[in-house]
Amino acid sequence: MRRRLTAAFALLMGVATLVLAVVVAVNQFPRGLILLGCVLIAAAAAWFGVLRRGVARVVGLAVAVLALAGAVVVLIVGGTRLADLLVVVGLLVTLAAAEAALAVHVELPSAPAPRTAVLFYNPKSGGGKAERFALAAEARKRGIEPIELKLGDDLEVLVRGAVERGADGLAMAGGDGSQAIVAAIAAEKGLPYACIPAGTRNHFALDLGVDRDDVVGALEAFVDGGERRVDLAEVNGRVFVNNVSLGLYAEAVQRTGYRDAKIRTLLDTVPDVLGPSGDELDMRWNGPSGQPHRGGAAVLVSNNRYRLGHAVGSGTRPRIDDGLLGITVLGTATGDGEGGRSKQQPWREWSAPTFEVEASGPVPAGVDGEALVLDAPLHFHIRPGVLRVRIARKHPGTSPSAMAPDGVWDGLVEMTRIAFGRHRPTTST
Repeated sequence: MRRRLTAAFALLMGVATLVLAVVVAVNQFPRGLILLGCVLIAAAAAWFGVLRRGVARVVGLAVAVLALAGAVVVLIVGGTRLADLLVVVGLLVTLAAAEAALAVHVELPSAPAPRTAVLFYNPKSGGGKAERFALAAEARKRGIEPIELKLGDDLEVLVRGAVERGADGLAMAGGDGSQAIVAAIAAEKGLPYACIPAGTRNHFALDLGVDRDDVVGALEAFVDGGERRVDLAEVNGRVFVNNVSLGLYAEAVQRTGYRDAKIRTLLDTVPDVLGPSGDELDMRWNGPSGQPHRGGAAVLVSNNRYRLGHAVGSGTRPRIDDGLLGITVLGTATGDGEGGRSKQQPWREWSAPTFEVEASGPVPAGVDGEALVLDAPLHFHIRPGVLRVRIARKHPGTSPSAMAPDGVWDGLVEMTRIAFGRHRPTTST
C-alpha cells in the first residue's frame, strides 16, 4: 500500500510541477522559458540516472545537477519568485518519490538458520572492509564461526575442512573469485550459502539482491534470512558466479600493471589487439544459429544474461535463475558459411545452456575478474538452481534490474501500474 501511495504521489507531483513550470515560462517570457528548459533537462537527466546503475547513474545525475545549477543562476539573476522555487522543489520531490516507488524488495521463503555456520573472510579484500567493519566480531555475536584467509592459505582446503568438522552453512566475505570457490562447495554439499559484500565491487552480491552497503547486516542471512535458489556456471569444470571474458579484457587482465591502473592498461591493450599490427584473436565458436565464426574483439560468457547497452540496469543481470548462459560477442567477427567468409555484426547477444570456444593453444581469460589461462577447447555450461542462497530479510532479495523499466516511457507506465495496484509481482523463484 505504501508503494502505491508513493507512486501516486510521484505522478501527481510530477504533473503539478510540469503545469506550474509551463505557467511560469509563459508569464515570465523569456526568462521563464530558460528556467523551464533547465528544469526539463534536469528532470530528464535525473530520471535517466535514477533508473540506472554505475557510470550511467553518475553521468545522469551530474547533468541534472548542472541543469539545476543553471536554473539557480536564472533565479538569482532575474530575482527569485515563489513559483520558481516551487518548480525546483517539485522536481526534486518528484524524483525522490519515483526512486522510492520503483525500488524492489522481494519476500523470500523462510528457512531455518544453520546450527554451525562458518564465515570465511579475506581481511585485505575491498580495501580491508572485513577489518573496518569488525566482521569477525560481528559474526561471533551471531553464532557464526569466523575463519580468516591468510596469505598462502588454500581457500578450498579451508572450506572443505570446515564442512568435514560439521559446518552446515557457508558464508564468504571477499572478492567474487573467492565467492565462486565457496559457492561451488556449498552447491556440491547442498548447504546454504551467504554472500557477504566485503569485496571491491561485489557484482555477485548486487545481482543476488544483497545490499552492498550493508556488510554487517548481510550476516543476518544466517540468523533469520530467506532462501532462494540460483544458478552457477562452469568453464572446463571451474565454477564462476559472474562471467568469463575472452579477448581484449582478458588480455588486459593478464598484464602486470592492471590492478594498479586498470583503465590505462585496458587502453594500452587496445592497439595491441585491435590495431593494424595486432593479430586476429584465435577464437572459434558457433553463433546462435549454429554457424561457425572466428575472431571478434571480446567474448563474454556469463552466469545468466546481463542487461547491456542503453538498457536500464545496464551491467546487471535481471535474473540469476534462468538456467541459461549469457553470451555476448563484441567486435567484427568473421562467419565461415557455405558462401565463404563474411563479416558479422559488431555486437551480438544470445542465451544458451552450453557454449564452446576452440583455439589452437591455451586461451587467456578473465574469470570473475581473475587472470587465468585455460586449455582449449573451452566448454561452458550452466548448472540451474544448484545454489541455496540465504539473504537477510531487510535486503532487496533480487537484482536491481529484475523489474526495472526499459526507459522513461516504460518507467511512467510502470509507475502508473504501481499506483493502481497492477504492477508486476515482486517474487523470486
